[in-house]
Amino acid sequence: YLQHDEPIAPPPGFVLVRAARTVQMLAERVGSAPAGFDFEELTPADGPAMLALARLTRPGPFAERTRELGRFVGVRRAGQLVAMAGERMKVDGFTELSGVCTHPQHRGKGYAAGLMREVARAILARGEQPFLHAFADNEAALALYRRLGFVTRWQPLLMVLQREPASRGTPLR
Repeated sequence: YLQHDEPIAPPPGFVLVRAARTVQMLAERVGSAPAGFDFEELTPADGPAMLALARLTRPGPFAERTRELGRFVGVRRAGQLVAMAGERMKVDGFTELSGVCTHPQHRGKGYAAGLMREVARAILARGEQPFLHAFADNEAALALYRRLGFVTRWQPLLMVLQREPASRGTPLR
């Protein structure tokens, strides 16, 4: 994954799989309203459910071990994880709010907003600034993020690269 102002040529041995404009947003504060629903801290035992929810909703890059990058919180209904949000990338006083997703059958209940406020408040309480990334054409998500207090910082192009099949066979020594 690369982010850049404009498209760049893939390095030798790689091909471009996808390119899409994204938005990077920052928040200096977030609304103080309580979540209005019960949520819980997610644990390593929740890993399979987190991955299943992320695969269903596709909130952006989320792999099997993404949950290890920071704190995640979630909402369960009838024992099923139906919404989550958490932390991912951490860079010099900034922490990315990531993995925000809600099962399609549970949208419209305020879960994403409430969980995002919880995660962002914890980041701010540590003296860090929350930031996030979204696809530029995801107007519903961007509208939510703006309502929560996030402002646009940058609109980079996200380029997803993959190794060319022929370049996989040479082991490093």
